[in-house]
Amino acid sequence: MATVTQKSVLESVPTGLLIGGQWRNASGGKTLAVDDPATGEILTHVADASVADGKAALDAAVAAQADWARTAPRDRAELLRAAYEKITERADEFAMLMTLEMGKTLAESRGEVAYGAEFFRWFSEEAVRIGGRYAVAPNGATRLLTMRQPVGPVLMITPWNFPLAMGTRKIGPAIAAGCTMVVKPASQTPLTMLALADVLQEVGLPDGVLNVVTTTSTGEVMEPLIRDPRLRKLTFTGSTPVGRKLMEQASEQILRVSMELGGNAPFIVFGDADVDKAVDGAMLAKMRNMGEACTAANRFYVHESLAEDFSAKLAQRMGALTLGRGTEEGVDVGPLVDEKSRDKVSSLVDDAVAKGARVVVGGSAPDGVGWFYQPTVLTDVPADADLAREEIFGPVAPVSTFSTDAEAIQMANDTEYGLVAYLFTQDLSRALTVSEALEFGMVGVNQGIVSNPAAPFGGVKASGVGREGGFEGIDEYLETKYVGIAL
Repeated sequence: MATVTQKSVLESVPTGLLIGGQWRNASGGKTLAVDDPATGEILTHVADASVADGKAALDAAVAAQADWARTAPRDRAELLRAAYEKITERADEFAMLMTLEMGKTLAESRGEVAYGAEFFRWFSEEAVRIGGRYAVAPNGATRLLTMRQPVGPVLMITPWNFPLAMGTRKIGPAIAAGCTMVVKPASQTPLTMLALADVLQEVGLPDGVLNVVTTTSTGEVMEPLIRDPRLRKLTFTGSTPVGRKLMEQASEQILRVSMELGGNAPFIVFGDADVDKAVDGAMLAKMRNMGEACTAANRFYVHESLAEDFSAKLAQRMGALTLGRGTEEGVDVGPLVDEKSRDKVSSLVDDAVAKGARVVVGGSAPDGVGWFYQPTVLTDVPADADLAREEIFGPVAPVSTFSTDAEAIQMANDTEYGLVAYLFTQDLSRALTVSEALEFGMVGVNQGIVSNPAAPFGGVKASGVGREGGFEGIDEYLETKYVGIAL
């Protein structure tokens, strides 16, 4: 196998727009720079699409929809399976690419490649299991036939924090269901999506089924597509404020929507928990992706009897992590994605400290190039600190205490968000009771990661609508049609 280098990987990625099966420059010739967050240097440039390019991409998706919907489920499944195998074969290339444009370590990137590819394998198996039903009407006079059909052309807007997996868990079910797509990846991390599209072309995905538009003018280019009556679905992963705006736009055409929005995950450690296991779980829930995940533990609530021990052990683990460029050996924590992200983390920590929080470890950005922030543990965090309400999206763990189960549940639910919650206890009854009481779409019991392609991922309240993954994930791309047949 050829050695994977920064140069070889960057040279292998298409840098144009994929529209109707053809790679092409933006109509106005504009390009956007893709930066390395560890150094601030420009890695490469890709096409910066115009409004006309966005329309052309939708035109291509609409033109391909009817033929693609008629494609045999087994053929769609085999394409997904072939793409899964190609991604797996090229895991080192995809990992290097993600590390370069997003900042995470190569080890984390390899984990995302395995996780992201699995959505293609999972939905390759679901493609041939789309069914309906046949029934006798209660009066016996007619027969009731239901069938599942593809929604139609879909607009997908994906985030920068998981450049591969956030694409595959949308593209996978859309291909399986028979939907065509326009995909708009985040401008910070377009390269992984472009490489993924190249793989799908290589395995034979028909022209126009997948179209990729990279742009810095997201609102200007995407809004006309959302308001176009030919589009039938919008799926978005990102912040809640942006999601609200997109849902407003989508209401004009009564679009099907599925959205994974912001999170404010509580991590609850009850008095009977195994502290060491809880710390292990906390490291996963907090430090996966440098804390840049909607599922990242945002608020740590620890029973007062364990708080001192838990905080000390967590601080020891966090303080031992090594910061650096993700491509380097021995690095545990890469940079945040850009300067704006690091500044937000800094301001949230500074606000908490000003209001009385105590820094146990970390608490500042190191000197030098790149958008790094030290892994940080705070204790005595007041309820009015901004980071108790807002997503931190960085390597900061604020610890507060509670005395009763009811208090822990109340504190955990005291947020507009409802994506995921974590709890640690050795009492099965407590685990079930608390899980039922938590107002979140997902709950991790004695584990710090809940994401799994075989499970329905999604939240409640301001954390979104719909589910991705599991057999529920393909439902988001299918409509139900009923046919009444008189005898």
